[in-house]
Amino acid sequence: MSHQNENIDALLQQCLEGKQRAQMEIYNRYYKAMYNTALRIVKHTAEAEDVMQESFLNAFTKLKTFKGDVTFGAWLKRIVINNSIYHYRKQQKNKTADLDEIMYKVEDNDAVALDESGYTELKAQKVMETMNSLKDNYRVSLTLNLIEGYDYEEISQIMDISYANCRTTISRAKESLRKKLAVNV
Repeated sequence: MSHQNENIDALLQQCLEGKQRAQMEIYNRYYKAMYNTALRIVKHTAEAEDVMQESFLNAFTKLKTFKGDVTFGAWLKRIVINNSIYHYRKQQKNKTADLDEIMYKVEDNDAVALDESGYTELKAQKVMETMNSLKDNYRVSLTLNLIEGYDYEEISQIMDISYANCRTTISRAKESLRKKLAVNV
């Protein structure tokens, strides 16, 4: 076991004992990654912040159920992803149409003289913006697969779909992303 894992285990034990300083230390170590995970799914900063806070609260209140068969970070990320998907679906039921999605447009006219790293950053930004324009199930499945690194089996469990449906969805999502990127080039 690495020194980092031993330190996390000690902090988790202190959290179980109700020590707020340990909870704050855990929060400080993981909040950026968990916020980014939530943001990629819910697409709005304030909502991602809410989901992240709720997820930490859930994790601390259910810490006794953490068995340690995966790392704490992976366990926490699963909570964040589940809360994000739940929140996003709930939000979609209450929403008619998002102006950002209707008025979607990629503008790169100002990017005439970029250095290579700037160009790469622009391409990455364009891919992320294009991913956000995909159908919800495509966007979520691609995010979980390409960005979060989950495999098909894990994604099928998270999204509550069959393994075959998961593979098909991700394949179609990649194809849709390729086509949209080709149009925007």
